[in-house]
Amino acid sequence: MAEVTRLSIRHVTTYSYDVPVHYALQKLRLTPRSGHGQKVLKWTSTVTGGVKQLSYDDPLMNHTDLVKVDSGATTVEIVCEGLVEVEDRHGVIGQHAGFAPLWLYQDSTALTAAGNNVRQLAARVRQETEGLDDIAKMHRLAAEIAEVVKYEIGQTDAETTAEMAIAAGHGVCQDHAHIMIAAARHLGYPARYISGYLLMDGQVSQDASHAWCEVHVDTLGWVGFDVSNQICPDGRYVRVAVGRDYSDAAPIVGIRHGEGDEALTVCLQVQQ
Repeated sequence: MAEVTRLSIRHVTTYSYDVPVHYALQKLRLTPRSGHGQKVLKWTSTVTGGVKQLSYDDPLMNHTDLVKVDSGATTVEIVCEGLVEVEDRHGVIGQHAGFAPLWLYQDSTALTAAGNNVRQLAARVRQETEGLDDIAKMHRLAAEIAEVVKYEIGQTDAETTAEMAIAAGHGVCQDHAHIMIAAARHLGYPARYISGYLLMDGQVSQDASHAWCEVHVDTLGWVGFDVSNQICPDGRYVRVAVGRDYSDAAPIVGIRHGEGDEALTVCLQVQQ
């Protein structure tokens, strides 16, 4: 029987504006999903400074909330918290399901396009893993990416592509996921981006959610790979949203009309 971990999560996102907001909309993908070894026992999300106008599951089965920011607001606070049970399935999600066809995850995107850097990395892995099975190939690919792109915060942003991160030689979990997605697709595997939460050893408070990727292999279906931590996701990982890349699974995206700057602060706690 798989080991089960019960995780308590509290995720607070605060936007502060130096000029009162004229008009702004936000799209939230902050609610974990039940299924595939994960069970949401309870979950609430509240918004101060805005109103939820619509909630739905998007075509990729991500629970989505649309929020209209109050006119004249100078602060918006989004609080999500709950309890989730997770089985340790060694990263195995299983066969593909849902409305999106499998081939959707084989097409490149702007963030995961395979240029010379990705192609060269994939070629090295293909040569080094000749004769090995799919899982061994993907583990080697993850290891190669971690060697080429060192984990370093503050050097990349949401618009950094897989090619740019390889060229820079450093990045964060988002960049690692994009590179592995790009290289796996180039090698012939469907691959997708996952945003979610991670229980970190000896650390409750965090400054950001986590990201990793899943690769589809014929024998097992979808299998997760966390390049940044060199592990397949276990009972410490909570899946929230999936997508072709970050843009499909970003926790919060929005538009704002008006002048002035905004500041963002995130307070995230994940604990047993």
